[in-house]
Amino acid sequence: MLLPVYPGESDFKYAIQSLRQGGIVAYPTETFYGLAVDPKNDQALASLYALKKRADQKPISLIVPDLVELQLLTSSSSRTYESLIDSFWPGPLTLIFPAKNTLSRVLTGGGETIAVRISSNPVAMELCTRWGGAITATSANISGEIPLISATEVKVLLGDKIACVLDGGVAAGGLGSTIVHCSEAEKKCQIIREGAIPLSAISDKLPSHYIICKS
Repeated sequence: MLLPVYPGESDFKYAIQSLRQGGIVAYPTETFYGLAVDPKNDQALASLYALKKRADQKPISLIVPDLVELQLLTSSSSRTYESLIDSFWPGPLTLIFPAKNTLSRVLTGGGETIAVRISSNPVAMELCTRWGGAITATSANISGEIPLISATEVKVLLGDKIACVLDGGVAAGGLGSTIVHCSEAEKKCQIIREGAIPLSAISDKLPSHYIICKS
């Protein structure tokens, strides 16, 4: 039986210091390892895009420590999301909200929305809580390649391109978070990506008159 792996106090302190200095920190989530930077630091965001070889117009998703932080990022929220949040947060469900105009255009890929979730991984949540706000949650990989599930894989692939890795053991892998965009005005829910939470489970929590469609 494998013993659980959890970073020590000094590991978290170094991770927070790295974020403050504009560095990239790898950490485990409930699906894959993610890459965190300060979402308010455009230079750090640019470094993250460059590392992943990610197209500039593709926004970066976030993990938040609580619903209070969510309100600081979003200009409004669909009532439909309340049921989804109650049912699936913390967990692998990413919801797309209208972004506040104070958010970095680098972070949103030049768009007007922001993708957010609360993670169920304790290491991710401790990092987020200690940081005191949102952190980026893009997967630890080169865009288009398989996301990584262990600290060892991250170190081999990304090496000295990141500031540090919080080793939380092997992540679950499999499917990434399910990404959902609901419009209360249109009574429509779009499944941008069906992931760890199946469409059927999402559908069960939505009003019966909503139209559900896949991208």
